[in-house]
Amino acid sequence: MTRPTQRPAPGPSRGSPGRVGPIVVANRLPVARVRTADGARWERSPGGLVSALAPLLEGSGGAWVGWAGAAGDAPEPFTDGGIDLVPVALSRAEVNLFYAGFSNGVIWPLYHDAVRWPEFERSWWQPYVDVNRRFARAAAERVRPGGTVWVHDYQLQRVPAELREIAPAARIGFFLHIPFPPVELFGQLPWRREVLEGLLGADLVGFQTELGAKNFALAATRYTDAVQGEGYLSYRGRRVQYGAHPISIDTARYAEIAARPSVRARAQEIRRTIGDGRRILLGVDRLDYTKGIDRRLSAFAELLERYDHALDAVVLVQVAVPSREAMPDYAQMRGRVEQQVGHINGMCGDGGRVPVHYLYRNLPQEELVAWYSAADVMLVTPLRDGMNLVAKEFVACRPDGDGVLVLSEFAGAAKELDQALLVNPHDVDGMATAFEQALEMPLAEQRRRMASLRRVIDRRDVHTWAAEFLDALES
Repeated sequence: MTRPTQRPAPGPSRGSPGRVGPIVVANRLPVARVRTADGARWERSPGGLVSALAPLLEGSGGAWVGWAGAAGDAPEPFTDGGIDLVPVALSRAEVNLFYAGFSNGVIWPLYHDAVRWPEFERSWWQPYVDVNRRFARAAAERVRPGGTVWVHDYQLQRVPAELREIAPAARIGFFLHIPFPPVELFGQLPWRREVLEGLLGADLVGFQTELGAKNFALAATRYTDAVQGEGYLSYRGRRVQYGAHPISIDTARYAEIAARPSVRARAQEIRRTIGDGRRILLGVDRLDYTKGIDRRLSAFAELLERYDHALDAVVLVQVAVPSREAMPDYAQMRGRVEQQVGHINGMCGDGGRVPVHYLYRNLPQEELVAWYSAADVMLVTPLRDGMNLVAKEFVACRPDGDGVLVLSEFAGAAKELDQALLVNPHDVDGMATAFEQALEMPLAEQRRRMASLRRVIDRRDVHTWAAEFLDALES
């Protein structure tokens, strides 16, 4: 990647003819600072959001507003890969109070059905407001009159209202990547009205599922002055559209990677060394308490107990991607999972073989695709998830049409990928039975189900998602 050019932020007259790119506002920039032997450089971050939005911004006159990832002063605005980047500063205290505190100590657990109880710490609220206002001001400095701003996710729910105050002529969209909870849960938030008023500053509020959209509308009409319309809310003289806009993946890219000879060879190597004649069950998750990794391991242990020779027939590979390691809840979760893996391997292993291979690391994309290609069964069993793109990535990496996806009914992806084996992740016995069903599924049924799943992700990829959302916002 080329070294970025630092320069002052250009004024609103800049841009290319035709449709002007939006101002994207997200918690993080689409690049990360990587240290090298020669110093440091900015490197494009992986992920569906970056791959979807980068083409819309490259050379378009739009920009991406976000935190650069390090506490302290922000770098000057710069261009990288044809994208204008506007870093926002966060102090060390704000990283703790806004990000670790309110965003991930209150909103994250509450919006995931309170699978861990949120901490309603009063001292976290004002930093959340202050940081959101700072992001809004950075966006307002870049947006043209009547231009488009697209705000992303739970860390920035106050940005639409703050931006509306500064740039009332802007078209403002907001997309929530995580679930929006039932009103009975959301209503426990002491700042429920203020959060809703933040979202209602947008012209369009998007969610992963219809249920999330309905939950939002019900909360807005209960706790604010919003009035329900036909697919919209009337609020302070404006019409706020809302609805489901489920995100997807770059399907073609994953399929292309899976077809590479080097990746196919690596997949065969995995099957020889890890499988060694056994069927491979695979889990790939951030190490987060919402992902249900501990219950999945319990279900796998139950599967082993049902069969005398299961160790010779099946192996579970669990990839746990490090996440928020400095937060106590996540450190404790890691300890529980690793203890559980050790217990299963100690009870069921025979010295030369173990039933669970545990990888605590972030895999490069090609390596991850090789694992998707090598697996017989993909286990995606979160307790609650906005979408879960791992499920869609697995499907995209199965060009031969085989393999089985076991998917939690509480993941947003289950609404689209209904030909997966859907499970209740709280039901350990039921999951063990589904694992058994997946392992015994005839190849013809695997291919029938996988063909249906593939049609879903082929028909609507991440580029379609971005274009549809912006069309709805700007229409």
